[in-house]
Amino acid sequence: MSSQITTELVKELRDATGVSVMQCKRALEEAEGDMKKALAILKKTSSDIALKKGNREVKDGAVTIKTTDKKAVLVALHCETDFVSRNADFTTLLSKLGDMALADGVEKMKAGAKDMIDPIIQKTGENIQLGEISEVLGSVLGGYVHNNKSGVIVSLEGGSVDLAKDIAMHITAMRPEYIDESEVTPEAKTIMMEIFQKEVAGVDKPEEIKKKMLEGKISTYFKEKTLVNQPFIKDPQDTVGKLLEKAKAKIKEVKRYSI
Repeated sequence: MSSQITTELVKELRDATGVSVMQCKRALEEAEGDMKKALAILKKTSSDIALKKGNREVKDGAVTIKTTDKKAVLVALHCETDFVSRNADFTTLLSKLGDMALADGVEKMKAGAKDMIDPIIQKTGENIQLGEISEVLGSVLGGYVHNNKSGVIVSLEGGSVDLAKDIAMHITAMRPEYIDESEVTPEAKTIMMEIFQKEVAGVDKPEEIKKKMLEGKISTYFKEKTLVNQPFIKDPQDTVGKLLEKAKAKIKEVKRYSI
């Protein structure tokens, strides 16, 4: 970690945004430790969303998911204000773009998007930009959109469409950073170790107790951030992992996006 990117800065940005430790670290590195710049970087989310028309930033918008038996697409459309994101012309445009991506393919939709977007820009007076687009192929697909702002597509091997939808809903609510333990990198563990070491250091306990406290904090943190270990939102008696086991299902792919 760069000398100027301290664990305290990473923790502060994580607490402020709720995004993953690694995303916070990368944003702080890109911003050379400047917290305001790092926050702005995190809002961009992906490189194809430069999202500016002069100084008019498109920081609001909406998400839609469209599905067939074998394909699901997530399309995000960005605008300047929540007012326009709820405008009927804007929501109709987003729905049409989703339908086009599902029926004709993402590339064809992208090619025709500008001609569809420009009249709505003229009508609303706001900058509107096409945002994140994801396509998932599979035989068991489920999607969930929360408040038109967050969308998740889940593809399962085995299980049912209803189960895939339930897991997609769970992910939008609980926002896990990892699907399972295999996704947790040694670097992420090291960062959290440093953060929790500082918390434990001030505790007036023997070193052996401090060590166990540290291990407990790290274990609890990553369990809470890992999808398969999270209590299922509709029935907390089961974890998502147990739910998948019962259905003899596995997660093949997850696509998610939040405005």
